[in-house]
Amino acid sequence: MKKILLTSTGFENDNIKNKFLELLNCDVTKAKILFIITAANNPDAVRILSKCLDDLTNCDIPDENITIYDMYRLLNQDEINQYDAIYVCGGSTKYLVDRISELNFKSVMDNYVENGGIYIGVSAGSVAASGNYQNGLCFIQNNLNVHCKSGTKNGIITTNDEILLTDNQALLIDGNENIIFE
Repeated sequence: MKKILLTSTGFENDNIKNKFLELLNCDVTKAKILFIITAANNPDAVRILSKCLDDLTNCDIPDENITIYDMYRLLNQDEINQYDAIYVCGGSTKYLVDRISELNFKSVMDNYVENGGIYIGVSAGSVAASGNYQNGLCFIQNNLNVHCKSGTKNGIITTNDEILLTDNQALLIDGNENIIFE
């Protein structure tokens, strides 16, 4: 069953952090997280990485349980399945999507989320998971925009219309249900 959390700014909103903790199917101090930094390929995005890492450590996930990954090689299914959650940071969506395509990462990620792995997207990590790019992850068909001043109304999404997320909102894909909340 899919458990995907797409955000603009990670866990700045405690409701989003709490939803992640609810989705996590294990003791948080034992959770293993794959922390993907690939999209952070410019100075502004690199500056945000420590804030993203803080999202996880502020959930009481120990540093030694977080693996930093820059998509320099494809992880095989057994390797990726060792993680309870995958946290994909922001930066350049196009660069991230190009790496996903080059490595054929989509097939591994599809299998991971279909079998209960948690995907957390932040900014570019969220857009790469949407329908914006044909060679992205396409967990949803909707186009997704992040950091919007005005967001899509909270509640269940029943159409393939564009989704707008404010910095305080998230899109939860829980099984086949897509829900915006803040």
